[in-house]
Amino acid sequence: MTDILFSPPPAEKHTLEEGSAFTPKFDANGLITAVVTDADDRKLLMVAHMNAEALSLTLTTGIAHYWSRSRAQLWKKGETSGNVQHVVRVSTDCDQDAIELSVRVAGDNATCHTNRRSCFYRNVVLENEKPVLIFQSEDHGPH
Repeated sequence: MTDILFSPPPAEKHTLEEGSAFTPKFDANGLITAVVTDADDRKLLMVAHMNAEALSLTLTTGIAHYWSRSRAQLWKKGETSGNVQHVVRVSTDCDQDAIELSVRVAGDNATCHTNRRSCFYRNVVLENEKPVLIFQSEDHGPH
């Protein structure tokens, strides 16, 4: 397996936004935000971060890899749980500082460490002028 060397983003905005070169814009910590959605119904599953190695592994293997900021290590999603994310499509936003992974999740289809399909299972609402969390109606707890 060959590591992909990503070129720096071009200085010219039109080339960045309309060109065909994938030149991801990593932040000062060497990370890019990855928004992960279900390939079939487009449901938001999780948001994570990738360094160049994780992005390279994802592109070359078709399996989602991330950089764990809390553990400061590379992380192959589903390696221990069996809920591996098989990448169907990788997209980038206009200025290439975020990517979307469209995935199909193996195992029991749980993406969140709480054993839910999505990490986004609560809504923020105001009650008595205070923000509170309300579970989404389709999520009644872990599988």
